Amino acid sequence: MQSASDQPEHDYPDHWEADVVLRDGGTARIRPITADDADRLVSFYEQVSDESKYYRFFAPYPRLSAKDVHRFTHHDFVDRVGLAATVGGEFIATVRYDRINDRGLPASAPADEAEVAFLVQDAHQGRGVASALLEHIAAVARERDIRRFAAEVLPANTKMIKVFTDAGYTQKRSFEDGSVRLHLDLEPTDRSLAVQRAREQRAEARSVQRLLTPRSVAVVGAGRAPGGVGRTVLRNLLGAGFTGRVYAVNAALGEAGGTDDAVELDGVPAYPSVAAIGEPVDLAIVAVPAERVPEVVADCGEHGVQGLVVLSAGYAESGAAGRERQRQLVRQARSYGMRIIGPNAFGIINTAAEVSLNASLAPQMPAAGRIGLFTQSGAIGIALLAGLHRRGAGLSSFISAGNRADVSGNDFLQHWYDDPGTDVVLLYLESIGNPRKFTRLARRTAAVKPVVVVKGARHSGSAPPGHRVPVTRVPHATVSALLRQAGVIRVDTVTELVDAGLLLAAQPLPAGPRVAILGNSESLGLLTYDACLTEGLRPLRPLDLTTAAEPADFRDALAAALADETSDAVVVNAIPWVGENGATEFGDGEVLAASLREAVASAPAPTKPVVVVHVEMGGLAEALAAATSTRPTPPDRGTAGAVATRPPAATTPAAAGPGAPPAPAAGPAANHPTSAGAPTVPGIPTGPGAPTGPGAPTGPGVPTGPATPASPSPGAIPAYPAAERAVRALAEAVRYGQWRRQAAEPGRVPEYEDIDEAGAAALIERVLGGEDAEPQGVTLDTAQAGELLARYGIAVLPTLPAPAPDAAVSAAARLGYPVALKTTAPHLRHRPDLGGVRLDLASEEQLRAAYAELTEVLGKPEELQPVVQAMVPRGVDTVVRSAIDPAVGAVLSFGLSGAASELLGDTAHRLVPATDRDVAELVRSLRTAPLLFGWRGSAPVDTPALEEVLLRVSRLVDDHPEVVAVSLEPVVVAPRGLSVLGATVRLAPPPPRTDLGPRSLPSYRTA
Repeated sequence: MQSASDQPEHDYPDHWEADVVLRDGGTARIRPITADDADRLVSFYEQVSDESKYYRFFAPYPRLSAKDVHRFTHHDFVDRVGLAATVGGEFIATVRYDRINDRGLPASAPADEAEVAFLVQDAHQGRGVASALLEHIAAVARERDIRRFAAEVLPANTKMIKVFTDAGYTQKRSFEDGSVRLHLDLEPTDRSLAVQRAREQRAEARSVQRLLTPRSVAVVGAGRAPGGVGRTVLRNLLGAGFTGRVYAVNAALGEAGGTDDAVELDGVPAYPSVAAIGEPVDLAIVAVPAERVPEVVADCGEHGVQGLVVLSAGYAESGAAGRERQRQLVRQARSYGMRIIGPNAFGIINTAAEVSLNASLAPQMPAAGRIGLFTQSGAIGIALLAGLHRRGAGLSSFISAGNRADVSGNDFLQHWYDDPGTDVVLLYLESIGNPRKFTRLARRTAAVKPVVVVKGARHSGSAPPGHRVPVTRVPHATVSALLRQAGVIRVDTVTELVDAGLLLAAQPLPAGPRVAILGNSESLGLLTYDACLTEGLRPLRPLDLTTAAEPADFRDALAAALADETSDAVVVNAIPWVGENGATEFGDGEVLAASLREAVASAPAPTKPVVVVHVEMGGLAEALAAATSTRPTPPDRGTAGAVATRPPAATTPAAAGPGAPPAPAAGPAANHPTSAGAPTVPGIPTGPGAPTGPGAPTGPGVPTGPATPASPSPGAIPAYPAAERAVRALAEAVRYGQWRRQAAEPGRVPEYEDIDEAGAAALIERVLGGEDAEPQGVTLDTAQAGELLARYGIAVLPTLPAPAPDAAVSAAARLGYPVALKTTAPHLRHRPDLGGVRLDLASEEQLRAAYAELTEVLGKPEELQPVVQAMVPRGVDTVVRSAIDPAVGAVLSFGLSGAASELLGDTAHRLVPATDRDVAELVRSLRTAPLLFGWRGSAPVDTPALEEVLLRVSRLVDDHPEVVAVSLEPVVVAPRGLSVLGATVRLAPPPPRTDLGPRSLPSYRTA
């Protein structure tokens, strides 16, 4: 990008380019400034106020000279660097640093200080542009071995002083010659990282909020004839009673003869382009063929549209050409500061009464509620909407993101984290684009509200078409374990997703695993009891009310169970009771439902979850769902019988004004369009009389408190058609409740005085060879591995080579009898089942005999590579490993040695750095863990010593990212102490840590 006459000393650093989300939810592009930017810089400077210019140059400075322009656009990208934030290709802010020496004069390396200065266009001040630029210029400086920034600021320039002081870096401030002198240490600190992540959360949450709460929506691609995707979305938008302005856009209107504002589609004004509307448009729904999308994006971007929902297909899901088309779409939209849902999306829904947005292909607006739902699949989205509707659950918002080229589940986690209208988050994911970030966000969100995830494409070995994700070597089971460590509730099917979500939204979290079971079927009670045991719960003896039980008996039994302190949850089983005349006595379940709700309402406080298992009880599930607490609490709860309902679209004040759709015709069909072309969704009624979410509040009734789970409404009882489903959902709630209690008092990473971190760093640098390290890394030899591990207090049992019988005897004499003789050939290592190990050799004669036997049966000594080790106390053989995965980061793994971990996959995992609580759970989470704790009368082994080794390995990998793999096998854990018999350590230049860098959106460079 530089002109030929003034080439920089280094090539253009395209890896410094980044898209960032700003404080108000818009986006900007950050990139290096080059010689080609002279005209942009001049234009930018002309739009800066005189006051801002004065703050930048400490004197009136109305225009830039040619020398200034040259200086500010020509950089060597090492000692002189300039970055610009751009929107629509034009500068909105700049930052530059110049390396200086200790006297403040221009310098080159090894000088490690630079002077930094900012200039932000007045129209964009307050958007967080300078804070984002500071993060990026600081990262660039660290890459160029600059450790400190110096800045001189006028005292009146309080905004810029705040940018520096709020960044979280270690800093010094002084007052010299009428200006404030700031010095910032650029080494990231816990505070700077916390500040960065807090800003990231606020910005990304705001960007999602802008998409969900538009004041005006344009449907681009709404056809003249009924039917088609665009026209369908337009009708769904109107049918939901959207409270803002709605416009239809159809390019054919312009081709047919101009821009007649009188043209309408479905009663709303229609225009040939967004530009022709002449009014602000916040959100555009794009439903045109893929080849026409770029002109639509340009039209929207040039006229201030804030976000796009792209329903159009033909992108990455269609092959290489589609992937490039998708990259161009993201680049183009971000260049205008817009965010995208899609492409290939199903749409978005916001049920809040003050918005009522159904910008999707779902023909029926879901009932308002407190569940946030995100899916990557339109088909699964339809299934989940139908399933939740049938169960009486309401939603706060729904998003089906398609290829999620821009906005992803991570963005919606940021939004739902502090959204007061959402109590439970449900996610259907087919891929996780940034697992490290997802785990971090999920852990934070799960600390205040449940996050339930079902992941598709678990066994395909590749991401679904259209999903851009990093390659990972970690098996699906490992990812699941790491998500559970972060507090995520992992389920396997969409049915389980609905089951768990309904319980979590409607019931309090159980205080423990004790389950009371009652009902009128002994057999169903036993099935429930067995299901509880299978899920690791502690069921009490089932209470059989007999088939003669009446609703009052259920009420009394449930009330007693809720008051009983020996249980933490209650499962109610119900089957039809048939009287002597053959008629049921329960009123098809409605009477029983009323009795159960009465029992729950009579409880002093909603401290125990209650679930119902019903078999062929007509009307019971529907009657229980009618009280579901996933709907918002009606306003003025003290008014008996008061029910708030959504006002018709015609009476919504916000719908008035230019561009607003006319009031729909009176009658029940007004809010339920069934015109030709509107698709139907199985399980979701679409005609007159379909439910519209009674109980949804309006305006002041919408909850606005902190994002903490609301107390369930009395009588809110989820019902399940099978005991296994109810118990599985209950077990997930039990495990999540336990995680929440533990998360309130997190573990700690112990400090060990005998760790030699500096010595280990020196050894690693010596082995890797400093800057000349091979990218593929190196595996340490036995001596080097032992030395490195010893620096962290991990002793590896000495191993002596035995290339011949006499060498074996000499080695045994040095170590002392008894000894073990082992082969170390790759095909025999850690395979005692193949006969490559001889133990308890107490004499030279036994050693020579074993040596002869091994070489006779398995091969020559040079093939077997025999070694001799001293015997250690017997115990349980285990394996401790750690590896760095490019997708999820450093992972600590533990299992028993042999078939248990290899064949059965009984291995547990935790993210590094692991705490003392993490490793305690790690050891106990194996299915074979009883072998460590005295199974069948054996002596329990020294698990505290084992946990200490795990913590030391975690510290080693966390302190030195160059340690990309560690394997200790076997680790023999005895009743007292343990012995590490073998160790393998691999070093490599550390992989990049994208989660520690400056804030940025995923890159879509083609390179």
